[in-house]
Amino acid sequence: METYTTDSALSAMGFGKFQALVLVYAGMGWVAESMELMLLSFVGPLVREEWKISAQDESLLSSIVFFGMLIGACGWGFVSDKYGRRTGLLFSTLFTTGMGFISALSPNYLCLMALRFLVGIGLGGSHVFSSWFLEFVPAQNRGTWMIVFSFFWTLGTVLEASLAWVVISALSWRWLLVFTAIPCCILLPFFGTTPESPRYLCAQNRMSDATLVLERIAMTNQAALPPGILTYNREREVDQSALACEVDHLLPVREKECTDDNAISSKSGSVAALRSLLSKNLRRSTLLLWFAFYANSFAYYGLVLLIAQLSNANRSCASGLRYVKTEQDTSLYKDTFITSLAGSRQ
Repeated sequence: METYTTDSALSAMGFGKFQALVLVYAGMGWVAESMELMLLSFVGPLVREEWKISAQDESLLSSIVFFGMLIGACGWGFVSDKYGRRTGLLFSTLFTTGMGFISALSPNYLCLMALRFLVGIGLGGSHVFSSWFLEFVPAQNRGTWMIVFSFFWTLGTVLEASLAWVVISALSWRWLLVFTAIPCCILLPFFGTTPESPRYLCAQNRMSDATLVLERIAMTNQAALPPGILTYNREREVDQSALACEVDHLLPVREKECTDDNAISSKSGSVAALRSLLSKNLRRSTLLLWFAFYANSFAYYGLVLLIAQLSNANRSCASGLRYVKTEQDTSLYKDTFITSLAGSRQ
């Protein structure tokens, strides 16, 4: 009997209307997440001025968000592997939205810092959006479409810089927190239409559900599935003599075969994936990719946050001149807007 895998099915159907809709939904998730992070460039100086906190406390307000992201990235990854990509998307979005709105009501600095830490935990789930999207994209096109997907992050930073420019000049930083949390709310009404990842369903041995998702893709794209029945096999070792499909190492899954006559291991998928990435054959590439991603993120966030600090320093030097202060406030938004427009997170 003929069989096919999710990879071969996606390759046969190609990138079509269905993937475009998934791209827009996941991309809006990244827009919302990037806006929450870009917010740090504007809130810190304003909170410092209103509550008379030290420069160290202002910096801690940004650091605590990234610490929350570190925890959230591990937590939401576990949730999406165990309970599904859609579950990870839903609860990380709800958590980020709720904490974002509540933080606008913070009565003091300590309360604001605690709530922004919780927002950071929610933001740690942003990687689930990219993983979910890539699991619907044919393997041969992933590199190209990941570049397109990264555009949404840049779009979010530009929108946040524009929003801050308008809102802070007319209202206050609390309203900026409220408006920044709105894009996450926009995602929630459309959550019911989002499909579960067929790769995740196969990893959970839910082959019939995975087949239904693939049939939905085929119908939307007006394409045909390969003949046969859907199967799922996960390679346990990397064979350098053959070109292994990159999907096998894209996302961690439970290490077990989805066929009825095989049961490989009861170890968790996260541990199995980490061991695979740090194996002798993949260790060098893994470490290089980790370093490149870290260096890129460090440079990007450092540059964005540095603009606010430099603007704040210039403002302090000219604190005796009212018209200069106003000019420096406007300069902050202009500089951040231009930097956001010129750069991309990836």
